[in-house]
Amino acid sequence: AVKPQIAMYEQFGIPGLIAYKKTVEYCKSKDLVVIGDIKRGDIGSTSAAYAVGHLGQVQVGSKKYAGFDEDFATVNPYLGSDGVKPFMDVCKEEKKCIFVLVKTSNPSSGEFQDRVIDGRPLYELVGEKVAQWGDELMGDGYSYVGAVVGATYPEMGKVLRKIMPKTFILVPGYGAQGGKGADLVHFFNEDGLGAIVNSSRGIICAYQKDPYKEKFSSVDYADASRQAVLDMKEDLKNAFVK
Repeated sequence: AVKPQIAMYEQFGIPGLIAYKKTVEYCKSKDLVVIGDIKRGDIGSTSAAYAVGHLGQVQVGSKKYAGFDEDFATVNPYLGSDGVKPFMDVCKEEKKCIFVLVKTSNPSSGEFQDRVIDGRPLYELVGEKVAQWGDELMGDGYSYVGAVVGATYPEMGKVLRKIMPKTFILVPGYGAQGGKGADLVHFFNEDGLGAIVNSSRGIICAYQKDPYKEKFSSVDYADASRQAVLDMKEDLKNAFVK
């Protein structure tokens, strides 16, 4: 799977969005699952438009057209069910999925997400809501409604996995943000399934970082990225060896 971040394209305006669409198409031509990191969420009608644009098909006259056509999209739940349900409706139609932001990997996430409400942190309450939404849209063992939980908070990930046993968890924050394979065991279920670990800068910019910058130049950026992927796979594999 790959997770293109739309902001890195959107900063270039319309040409950037055209490049984003081409990126999604290229990834699909390689049989990769595409997670659109778009972090959308708004009032009902606007959220429905975002959902159709990224995961569904828009009706123009007698024809339908797919917009960006990712397989997953990240969704901000701050507006509540009004902002999430339109994405769920499109997921049901198209057999696609979403990842809802529950506990993000950035340092300041706790300013809101860790606030205690009725004796519990907000991220736990959001996790419970994600599990409820997921019960409405189940696949084979796992829901079409996933969650984003940062690798930088392993103890919170352990709690959230128990709250959301049927939820796929997207785990950002590995590598460049400090997450390691040993931190991530509890993000998975006991069968070793249920989570997908994301490394962005740790792979894309590997040639600029230790230990790769000693071995690879900017010309060899692709070889450095490949080695970073292989090292990540080994790290994750070792974390699950008992």
